[in-house]
Amino acid sequence: MNIDMSGRTVLVTGSTSGIGQAIATAFARAGADVVVNGRSRQRVDDTVEAIREETGGTVRGAAADVSTSEGADSLIDQVPDADVLVNNAGIFSAAPVFEIPDAEWSRFFEVNVLSGVRLARHYTPRMVRRGWGRVIFISSESSIFIPTEMVHYGMTKTAQLSVARGMAQEVAATGVTVNSVLPGPTLTPGVEEFIRDRIGPDVPFHEAERRFIAEERPSSLLGRLIRPEEVANLALYTGSDAGAATSGAALRVDGGVAPALA
Repeated sequence: MNIDMSGRTVLVTGSTSGIGQAIATAFARAGADVVVNGRSRQRVDDTVEAIREETGGTVRGAAADVSTSEGADSLIDQVPDADVLVNNAGIFSAAPVFEIPDAEWSRFFEVNVLSGVRLARHYTPRMVRRGWGRVIFISSESSIFIPTEMVHYGMTKTAQLSVARGMAQEVAATGVTVNSVLPGPTLTPGVEEFIRDRIGPDVPFHEAERRFIAEERPSSLLGRLIRPEEVANLALYTGSDAGAATSGAALRVDGGVAPALA
């Protein structure tokens, strides 16, 4: 399938590494005008340059912390309009559920849920007026298969599914779609650090990866961590003309970790 995103502006939040950077790269390779976002101006600039070198595409940066209302406003000021919004910015950590304080529950909700709500609230009505647009929430298989060690994270990912579905219903039959993409455990710098903390820093990473999947995600049908590019492939399809008939959906790219039929 040849996906051509020429003439489309694509904003990917939290895109200076990992899944976000892979998604930004995929859209740039498909011809989109891509906006890279992150909190650090230096990291944004470095990522923009790396994606330009890799793809030869049109890429620019917008540094802003979208976990705050002020940061979201700053991003909107820098990028007033977008055809595709990919809400990828997020955080995760492991913690015993009965030891998570109120402030941490609130912080996770602000970063993982409200960041996307604020941006979608701005960009989606503009997409509707133009008759075309794509909003994608990068959720997680943890939204439907809650990890015991990350209940606060799973809660926010489930909330994203509700938000995306409700927004999709609000913009029905307008040419705008809203969907969630659900990656499973993916080989990003953050996940590599997470696994090293749990398995041990002295274990070779290929063995740590194998043990993590076997011991902590044994339902995986893939038997390994997903690669960021594999998540990006689904995001690119969902954000393109080819994905026009998909809206209000929770699209899994989880390697079969969630033991569910849908």
